[in-house]
Amino acid sequence: MINYKHLHYFVSVARSGGVTRAAERLHLTPQTLSGQLSQFEERLGVALFRRVGRRLELTETGKLALSYAEEIFQTGAELEDLLKNGSDARFITFRVGIADVVPKFIAHRLLAPVLELPAAVRLICHEDRLERLLADLAIHRLDMLLADRPMPPGTEIKGYSHPLGESGVAFMAAPKLAARLTGGFPECLDGAPLLLPGRDSTLHGTLPRWLQRQGMRVRIVGEFDDSALMKAFGEAGAGVFPTPAASVPEVTAHYQVAKLGETEEIRERFFLISAERRLTHPAARAVSENARAGLFSLSA
Repeated sequence: MINYKHLHYFVSVARSGGVTRAAERLHLTPQTLSGQLSQFEERLGVALFRRVGRRLELTETGKLALSYAEEIFQTGAELEDLLKNGSDARFITFRVGIADVVPKFIAHRLLAPVLELPAAVRLICHEDRLERLLADLAIHRLDMLLADRPMPPGTEIKGYSHPLGESGVAFMAAPKLAARLTGGFPECLDGAPLLLPGRDSTLHGTLPRWLQRQGMRVRIVGEFDDSALMKAFGEAGAGVFPTPAASVPEVTAHYQVAKLGETEEIRERFFLISAERRLTHPAARAVSENARAGLFSLSA
């Protein structure tokens, strides 16, 4: 049985970044807190922290333990709220994993209907690589995933890929960079500095191949796992970047960039991945129905 007082101490140290600061918040001496933390690690038989200079950093096991601990205390807070306020105050918790290559505006538009449901919903989003999110889905720490690809073939995790839709790809650039590029589209991309999504994205390979088929010289100047960071570099004029055509209005307004052109020959596809073949969670159904109602034009 886990000692929840020790678990609370562990979370406090992890959030504070060190024993001294956590001890101040807990009204304990650093020596007492350090001793309690050591007892916790000894009882578990694992190291949760490693010392880097004067700082404490979470080990990989510690990071995993922290995610579970935060969920435990969150659930406890929900239980306390329910018991104090009665069943009428109860809400539906909807935990969504978002693959880090999924553009933020697309994720927002897919998930926005969840907060408009008649029932009270608490939306909790986790962003990570698809492989790690699938592992969390398998142990029911997530209700569904948003990804730009279906479940990888041969995976041992039980899950089902539900197509949400697809979109052509637009090429965007800061106005100053766009003004320097000559010719129409796609000729203006010949030799232009290009920002690419990271290797986990389906566009990482398909986009350069498409440019090569058009006879364009490909000059990649940056690769980004995080789509928002890629757009921030694009906003600063570092290079041309791709975005789903469905998100062009939001991207143009938010990042003050211009559309150079778009193609339907490259398609970005988006999937809802769940542990169940038939979607039963009302929030998951809302995401699927909203996408099919017109957010994307589904392929034939």
